[in-house]
Amino acid sequence: MKFIRFFSTILLSIFCFTLFSQEQVYRLTLQECIDYALQHNKSLLNAKDQATSVEYQIKETRAQGLPQIDGKINYNTYFDYELNINFGDSESSTSIDYSLLDAGDKEIMKLFSAMASSTSRSIVMNDQCSGNVQVSQLIFSGQYLIGLQSAKIARKLANQNITLTELDIKENIIKTYYTILVSERTLNIINENIENMNEILLHTTNLYKNGVAEETDVDQLNVLVSQLKNSQKSLERMIQLNYNLLKFQLGVAPETSIELSDNLDNITGNISTTISSDFNIGNNINYQMMETQVEISKKQLEVHNWSYAPSLVGFYSYTEKFKTTGFDMTPNHLAGFSLNVPIFSSGLRKAKVSEAKIDYEIAKRKKEMLEDQLKTQHKQLLYSFYNAVENYNTQKENIIVAKRVLKSMENKYKQGLISSLDFVQANNNYLSAENNYLSAVLTLLQAQTSLNKLYNNL
Repeated sequence: MKFIRFFSTILLSIFCFTLFSQEQVYRLTLQECIDYALQHNKSLLNAKDQATSVEYQIKETRAQGLPQIDGKINYNTYFDYELNINFGDSESSTSIDYSLLDAGDKEIMKLFSAMASSTSRSIVMNDQCSGNVQVSQLIFSGQYLIGLQSAKIARKLANQNITLTELDIKENIIKTYYTILVSERTLNIINENIENMNEILLHTTNLYKNGVAEETDVDQLNVLVSQLKNSQKSLERMIQLNYNLLKFQLGVAPETSIELSDNLDNITGNISTTISSDFNIGNNINYQMMETQVEISKKQLEVHNWSYAPSLVGFYSYTEKFKTTGFDMTPNHLAGFSLNVPIFSSGLRKAKVSEAKIDYEIAKRKKEMLEDQLKTQHKQLLYSFYNAVENYNTQKENIIVAKRVLKSMENKYKQGLISSLDFVQANNNYLSAENNYLSAVLTLLQAQTSLNKLYNNL
């Protein structure tokens, strides 16, 4: 029985190990990659958390102008201290002519005379315990009102930062995705070329053994195959590097296996060689954020200007005395207003206002500079896009010719009409044409992506 349980445990362990060691491969389209990254990318999650933090800052600022209630309990011990009250020496008291006083004054003087009948009195200071509740309300503060407005503008900036982060993520993923597709297509071409060259090498080797071909033909083909294999390995490493980059952008674990399900032929078949040249700079997220920065700088200036104005706070306090001494003059109820009037700060407020004015002017100039930069960038991206379109069309025609020439040269080489050097040169021309074409495709797609990001249209 024990052996059966032990054997069952071993089988279960092997099954679980096999189950969890099976590697799951995720096949993702470009849109699926973007959707996943918008949920899991760590930079975007940080931007969203920052926006949430700003929401709490707004609540914090707003709460400063709402009623504040504070409670406290005090307990004091005086160690039975005796408080001596000396009313003066009765022997040195002077006589008073009461005929000169009115009725009210006579009563007051009689009270003083009674108190002065004894030279001193003592009061024992017992332990004291009290509870206090105070309610305060900010009635007016210009700095508070402007600070609340600034906090709301900070919320706007935080949301814009989320939009900018999303655009950056989309751009990076799109470009990485296209790079991988193009690299994998290039690798497929190289693999097919290696397979084809190996067949020709085998055919040439057989001819050489039969005395029909020369040894140099075999050597040249061997060199070509070796070069292709080196390119193959280099490209495989670059593809793996880009996959790692894509995983980082998606926010998945490095050991996750990913495959791209979009087809490069479908993408190149739908490539648009036209794009709008109209650029509304107000739609650009960087420009929107700079406008918000200018707003914040302006509000900061207003905050410092309001530092010259007074602020008013009202309060009410209630004290419950649980235990008190025989000498206690503290009232239970207390209410009042506190008016804070700035009078003199040795130039501190003026310096802060001057500094805020400079920051505001700098922010406005930065906005103007960014506007000029974005307009210049738009022109440069348009030039790059049009150049990419022209190059793409040229390379698209060139690849058709290169394939036809290679096929013709391959047939001639097999028939012995041309040398191996001519065939190797034709094959290199074909590989170069393929590389130029795929490079043109990638350049066009990336130029299109950069323009769409500038238009805030990804």
